[in-house]
Amino acid sequence: MTPDRPAPTDEDTSPNLRSGAHRESVDEPWVPDGHSFALCLTHDLDRPYKGFRGLYYALDERPGYHLRTLASDENPYWQFESIMALEDDLGVRSAWYVLDQPHLLRDLPVREWVDPERWVQFLGRYDVASDPIADALRTLDAGGWEVGLHGSIPAHTDADRLRAEKERIEIVLGHEIRGVRQHYLRLEGERTWRSQAGIGLAYDASLGSSSTVGFDHGYRPVRPFDDEFVVFPLTAMEQAIPGVGDDDRAWRTCERLLDAAAANDAVMSVLWHPRYFNEAEFPGYRSLYRRLVERALEMGAWVGPPGRLYDRVHGENQSPGTTRAPR
Repeated sequence: MTPDRPAPTDEDTSPNLRSGAHRESVDEPWVPDGHSFALCLTHDLDRPYKGFRGLYYALDERPGYHLRTLASDENPYWQFESIMALEDDLGVRSAWYVLDQPHLLRDLPVREWVDPERWVQFLGRYDVASDPIADALRTLDAGGWEVGLHGSIPAHTDADRLRAEKERIEIVLGHEIRGVRQHYLRLEGERTWRSQAGIGLAYDASLGSSSTVGFDHGYRPVRPFDDEFVVFPLTAMEQAIPGVGDDDRAWRTCERLLDAAAANDAVMSVLWHPRYFNEAEFPGYRSLYRRLVERALEMGAWVGPPGRLYDRVHGENQSPGTTRAPR
């Protein structure tokens, strides 16, 4: 495991959505009229600054490249403008989930300080209220992108912490947010969902895998409590797609998922971390994302952020520019 990948747990604590109590919303009109399926685009804002993490990466691979980024003013993980330009060119919008991570020395117990991987994880911590981050989030929000919460690891079992993280982002934006994905996709059974719903979040997007792709949790969003709270299962995370940048396997996998979505009137959800749009460090991922979105649009898919799709189903006011935006 690397610090950027979801950490394995001793047991699978994901809720069992195949039980009788958890059913897909089969009869609900999740796919808008005139579209073959829905594709939800999402980004988890884990690390907008590379910084000293480059030292860790240099020990593992390509030391020259990683040390050069450390020694220069370059910040290859700052991809806000790049992704907005790409999606604007495609005529789509996406959701960005923002991580308000605890401070290692101030907020976590001493026993955590001696874990080297903890230091690597927290080296990339950022302040959501800092001017550069706050300005970027407000720009996204004003441009029709969805901004949501990327709940921290402690927050998946701590409702008070989750509420505080949500409120800090809302202060930056000046309005409430409704969507969340937990960091490392960490769910503590239904407990996490109940905490999310209890603090006023409308949906979660954490149910999925960092190592496999597919519709393992069904083709539709789920209502675990038979109310307005919704779970959008994750179909594919970029790092789980095989062969990116090496051969055509990655595209064949994406095409298979798109075909399955169209055949099943599905809601498909993909996650691309912003740093993966840096082609120098992650070759092939940016072009694969573009190709995936372009193909979905060619197939007649609705494309946009989960929050906008939620609004369509629940009849709430919609802001412009969140599906295929006019050119």
